[in-house]
Order: sequence, then structure tokens, then C-alpha cells
Amino acid sequence: MSKKKNDKPFDPASLKTPEELLKFEIATELGLDGKVMENGWRSLTAKESGRIGGLMTKRKREIKQEALRDTTQEQ
Repeated sequence: MSKKKNDKPFDPASLKTPEELLKFEIATELGLDGKVMENGWRSLTAKESGRIGGLMTKRKREIKQEALRDTTQEQ
């Protein structure tokens, strides 16, 4: 028995956490925002999802490094 997909359209305004916002921001940069808005996150291929996840990890690491650098400079 398969699960029924949610028929609600994707709404970018419903993104609440910084991680969700980052995910959608990266999808937009990759030109996948239209596909996500029309059909949801499940419509992405494994390659597209992996690319988004990889870029999210890279961006988080960069943000963390910047924060550490700023903290070190203030002391």
C-alpha cells in the first residue's frame, strides 16, 4: 500500500528554521526552485538532493568558520 502524497502546494513562506531557509536558498541558486514549488521536495532526483545537501554542509561549515574567526579576532 503506497502513501498518498500531500496535495498541498509548496509554500516558501512556511519555511521556519534557518536550515529550511538555507535549503530553499540553495535550491533557488541551482535553479530548482520552480520544480520544488510545483511538485515539492520529493520531485527532486537523488543527484539534485545530494547536490543541495552537499552545498548545505559546505555553507554551514563556512558559517561556523567565520563565527570562530570573528570570536578569535574580538579577543
